[in-house]
Amino acid sequence: MNERQQPRQAGFEWHGPGLSAGVDEAGRGPLAGPVVAAAVILDPARSIEGLADSKAMSPARREALAPVIRARSLSWALGWADASEIDTLNILQATMLAMRRALVALHLPPSHVVVDGNRCPDLRGLGFECTGESVVKGDATVASISAASIIAKVARDELMRELDQEYPGYGFAVHKGYPTAAHIEALRRLGPSSVHRRSFGPVQSCNPR
Repeated sequence: MNERQQPRQAGFEWHGPGLSAGVDEAGRGPLAGPVVAAAVILDPARSIEGLADSKAMSPARREALAPVIRARSLSWALGWADASEIDTLNILQATMLAMRRALVALHLPPSHVVVDGNRCPDLRGLGFECTGESVVKGDATVASISAASIIAKVARDELMRELDQEYPGYGFAVHKGYPTAAHIEALRRLGPSSVHRRSFGPVQSCNPR
């Protein structure tokens, strides 16, 4: 995306009356920890400069933007699916579950949901009626999805730093559970922890010596 371009601001005007929520996740690829989803309803009267795909930002930039998003949004919420749920459901279905949990946790019900990627979670049974659409690369083009991607990433990174204290030796604070060489080496040396995704091939292949 050109640095002068900004994701389009999601607000009341998109689909007639009502609110639009952007949804994105963080943590589909790691070998450990939960997948985290965020849902954000932006306030069209309170713009936020610098929204973009969280993966294209430095950690410092994400950390600076997250409290601004939380303060200026009409509503935001997080949803989680832990490693055991990922192993039981598979990562795609666990991600959809985390997204549903984030939407249910919003204190304002959206009338429309915009999800990053090419799939939407099942929007039935949320306690409110809404329509939905998926937008490929939406985290770089739709402001509310960009905001959700930042909130989800910052929340997950914070949790992984906490898990690093609870499960020392794996380096969670550094790699956040992703399959780096240092993480694989620690897995081979220590074996999987209770927060590792045991259905993932690299975890299955790592046994303690």
